[in-house]
Amino acid sequence: MSKKLFWTVLGWTIGLIWIIPFIGVVMTATRPLDELLKGWWNFDSFHPTLSNFVSALNHPTASLRQGMFNSLIVVLPATFFPLILATMAGYGFSRYKFPMRRTLFAVVVITLALPQQTIAVPIFQLMNWLNLVDTYLGLIIVHTAWGIPWITFFMRNFFTTIPKAMEEAARIDGASDITIFFKIVLPMALPAIGSAFALQFTWVWSDFFLALILIYSPNKLLATQRIPLMRGVYHVDWGLLSSAAILVMIVPIAVYLLLQRYYIKGMIGWSLK
Repeated sequence: MSKKLFWTVLGWTIGLIWIIPFIGVVMTATRPLDELLKGWWNFDSFHPTLSNFVSALNHPTASLRQGMFNSLIVVLPATFFPLILATMAGYGFSRYKFPMRRTLFAVVVITLALPQQTIAVPIFQLMNWLNLVDTYLGLIIVHTAWGIPWITFFMRNFFTTIPKAMEEAARIDGASDITIFFKIVLPMALPAIGSAFALQFTWVWSDFFLALILIYSPNKLLATQRIPLMRGVYHVDWGLLSSAAILVMIVPIAVYLLLQRYYIKGMIGWSLK
């Protein structure tokens, strides 16, 4: 009992220490500047306000409202397309034998360790050659290509844990491979799909590096690109920046909360078997 209590207290302590910076950001975003001069932890006067959030959403030069809409234009197709393609690819790697299967899967694994910074110039040159620089389509293609390898690896590992008995029974009854995949395998893979969706959505929504390379028109800037533009030349409004950061964080957090049940099952399901 004492050992369990010790680990519980330790876990809560680590969690509280971990969340302290976020609490500071929230306090900075929701309190007037004069109340923060002695530190956000000083509560001699406490008058919370949402004015910083309104100012961030309606910023005259870097409207976060428009930026979040632009981010949705990119994040939705850049999440669904790689998820669909990689799920089918992962199933193929887990169930079928074909020439160079091991080699192709090794290439998939190797691409997981490829830093974006090492291929930033080739990506820009390729998109420029295709006339896709400063277009959402170009950014969607890059995110799709970047997401397919890790989702393929993830889904392949999950599919290897699903017993083949039901698929073989359906095949004996005359079901085609497509029918088996969509009507039998896909419903069983919903936890893994939910996990991959949440991770890919969060990654694309939070991306700054690839967007910085490919998107530069002021009206096309994504949410993450607009936050740095809210800094003044001679003055930095930390309340405005903090509220903008929180607004951008809310969307992936909401997606995670909606898919939490599937996310947890998908992340630990195949790793425990």
